[in-house]
Amino acid sequence: MPSAALAPSLEDEVPLETAAFFRRALRVLVDAQVPFLVGGAFAHACFTGIRRSTKDLDLFIRREDYERVALLMQTEGWRAELTYPHWLAKVYAGDDFIDLIFNSGNGIAPVDERWFRNNAQAEVLGVPVLIANLEDGLLSKAFIMERERYDGADIAHLLQANAEHLDWPGLLERFGTHWRVLLAHLTLFGYIYPGEQHRIPRWVMETLLGRLTAELRQPPTDDFHVCAGTLLSRAQYLHDVERLGYVDGRLTPASTMTPEDVAVWTEAIPAQQAQTGGNGCSPNLEDSHDPARP
Repeated sequence: MPSAALAPSLEDEVPLETAAFFRRALRVLVDAQVPFLVGGAFAHACFTGIRRSTKDLDLFIRREDYERVALLMQTEGWRAELTYPHWLAKVYAGDDFIDLIFNSGNGIAPVDERWFRNNAQAEVLGVPVLIANLEDGLLSKAFIMERERYDGADIAHLLQANAEHLDWPGLLERFGTHWRVLLAHLTLFGYIYPGEQHRIPRWVMETLLGRLTAELRQPPTDDFHVCAGTLLSRAQYLHDVERLGYVDGRLTPASTMTPEDVAVWTEAIPAQQAQTGGNGCSPNLEDSHDPARP
C-alpha cells in the first residue's frame, strides 16, 4: 500500500479539544472497520506540504454506510445530521464538527468503490488512516468556482507537487465528459508555472486539445439550451436558469441531483451568506465547513 510522502498530523493547526474529538471519531471508525477516507486540509497537507488551520475534518464515505456511521457517532454522544441528503452529512460535538461526504455538492462525483483503490496511508492525529486519492481530490476541487471560493490554487499546488505521480489515464477517465474543466486547469498550470509546463504529460495535453479541435471542426449541434455553469457554482448561474430559461446542468444526466436537491441547495445560499456576513466561505467537496461545494 502506498504511503503519503508527507503525512502531517496537524496537531498544531487544531485546538486540543477539537483534536481529541477528531482522534476519537477516527479510532471509532477504524475499530468498526467502516471504509472511509480522509480528505480536505489533512489530505492536502499530505500531498503538498501546505499546512493550514482547519476547523473541521472531511471524511469521504459511501452513502450506504452513512446510517452505520451515524449510529456509531451517536453512541459516542455526538449528534449526526444528514444536512444535505444529496452529498453531505455532519457529526457535531458541541461547536466542533466532522463532514461526512458521499458525493460532490454538484452531484457528479459520488463516492464509490473506485475511491477505495490504492489509497495512501498516513497518520492523522496519531491514527493510521487512508487518504483520498489525488485524482479524486483533484476532481472534487476542479468544480469549486464559487464567487467566494475558488480551489484553482489547490489544484495547481497538487499538480506542482505530484505531476509525475498522477494516474493520468485514470484522471481523464474520471473527468469524462467534463474534460474541458480539466483542460482549463491544466492550461492555467502552465501559466502559473511557466517553467514547469513540461511536467504535464504531452500526450495528456494533445489528447484534450485534440478533442477541442475535433469539436471546433464539427457543425453546430442542436442547442439544448443547457447551462452547465451550475456545476461550477450553485449561485452565480441562477440568473441563467431562473431568468433566461436555460436547463440547469445539475438536472441533466451529468449529475445525480434531483429538482428537490437543487431546491434545498439553492435555499441554503442566503442562510450561508447570512452566517458568514455575506462574504465568507460557503460550503463546498474539500474543506466542508464551506457548504457551497458544487
